[in-house]
Amino acid sequence: MDLFQIILLAFIQGLTEFLPISSSAHLVLTPMLMGVEDQGLSFDIALHIGSLLAVMIYFRHEVVAITSDTLGRLFARQEATENSQLGFAIAVATIPIVVAGAIYTLSGIEFRGPVIIAAASILFGLLLWWADTKPRPHKSIEQITLNDALIIGIFQILSIIPGTSRSGITMTAALMLGFTRTAASKFSFLLAIPTILMSAGVVILKIAKSDAPLDWNAMIIGAVLSFIVAYIAIFYFLKLIERVGMMPFIIYRVLLGILLLVIFL
Repeated sequence: MDLFQIILLAFIQGLTEFLPISSSAHLVLTPMLMGVEDQGLSFDIALHIGSLLAVMIYFRHEVVAITSDTLGRLFARQEATENSQLGFAIAVATIPIVVAGAIYTLSGIEFRGPVIIAAASILFGLLLWWADTKPRPHKSIEQITLNDALIIGIFQILSIIPGTSRSGITMTAALMLGFTRTAASKFSFLLAIPTILMSAGVVILKIAKSDAPLDWNAMIIGAVLSFIVAYIAIFYFLKLIERVGMMPFIIYRVLLGILLLVIFL
């Protein structure tokens, strides 16, 4: 890859990982539309690690408190707190994607075609629109139950399909369950931490077994840029989401899907 492609892909990953528009779809589509070779798993995982570090550092105080209280509840029999409840909710929500991801990896099935991405972008964009506009009781993140977490986790399975958007589908599920936009977004971002960690671990094991050479310079540059852009994206998304809602992202998803259908059908 040349420097322009590295910067472009890092910017796209950092911007789209936590917005409800599907980072995986954009990473698949970008080299396809540019007419260049796919960047490969090793570079993709470097970009995801950059995004992962961004969300962990942005929510560092919450991550420390949730981890501490959850471990204290598990091993020291401390009393339950809002943080430990949130920790258990994140753990429960992660289980479905772990099981589904293992099955998907072993099956060898690939969902990377532009038509599939287009259909998923439109379908789940419209579902996000419905969830965002329907009346709801505006629950806070502290009110999340294990049943809520399990439902959100089951919805997250759909993010295996590029175009669905992991953040988009988990926000959709949370909105359907009555959470505020901010609560839905924050839980989605926190849920990204174990999800990206485990998916990264699987890909790293796959890369370790491969003899393919690694472009460390490209991976480091990509990870750093992805981190910076993702951190900025999280900051502004949380600042604006209650005011602007999901509609800009829904419109983008539908227009992207229509454009892809026009190009590839």
